[in-house]
Amino acid sequence: MTVIVVITAFFATILGSISGIGGGVIIKPVMDAILDLSASTISFLSGTTVLTMTIVSLLRSRGGDVRIDRRGTFLALGGAVGGLAGKMLFSLVSENAANPSLVSLVQNIVMVILTLSVLIYVIFKSRIHTLNVSSPVLSTLLGFLLGVLSSFLGIGGGPINIMLLSFFFSMDSKTAALTSLYIIFFSQAVSFISSLIEGFPPFEAEMLIAMMVAAVLGATIGRTFSKKMSSHAVDILFSWMLVGITLISIYNCIRFA
Repeated sequence: MTVIVVITAFFATILGSISGIGGGVIIKPVMDAILDLSASTISFLSGTTVLTMTIVSLLRSRGGDVRIDRRGTFLALGGAVGGLAGKMLFSLVSENAANPSLVSLVQNIVMVILTLSVLIYVIFKSRIHTLNVSSPVLSTLLGFLLGVLSSFLGIGGGPINIMLLSFFFSMDSKTAALTSLYIIFFSQAVSFISSLIEGFPPFEAEMLIAMMVAAVLGATIGRTFSKKMSSHAVDILFSWMLVGITLISIYNCIRFA
């Protein structure tokens, strides 16, 4: 099973680096489906893998044609605080859940709702009038919301990032993808530091190291592809990913119900 997880992490971080969804939105549902691990352990492994991917992706993007949107700093600051709040919310739900599987069920139900919402948005995107928010306060609040969702779900971002960046800030697909990775970096970094202080959940070090190596390779390849792809191609890739993520999450809902 470790081999399957590492292969999943590799391809998920390639796709996550290109589309800006982080990769955890693929890694976590797959791990939920094939591994008998606690939700906290899977969230930690997934989140740390995504953090590794974002570091490499952001470093690889320096000097490129696509730049992080200027409002990204406020979004990232909100994402950092939201990441901490999301981790606290996850701990609260985990501690009060009568059955550990209930936590995974809640996470996957939220995932289905989010991915279906984003898929509907993408389908009708051309007909939707987008906004162009410039307020630092609203940007920070939206970043906070994204941070809470990514940390609570253990996915390190997700499709909701791209939808909100597109709708509220009128970003094109490639700018939204890079800005999303910037937000994910801050939210996952805060979540990791929190785990470092409070104590890590039980996990196999070999699996984490292998997933992090896969993330480095995946991010490197992903950024190379991203530079050669058009925004339209990124949109098509993103749409098919949403379909796959939704199907896996529905399977997990049935499994944990």
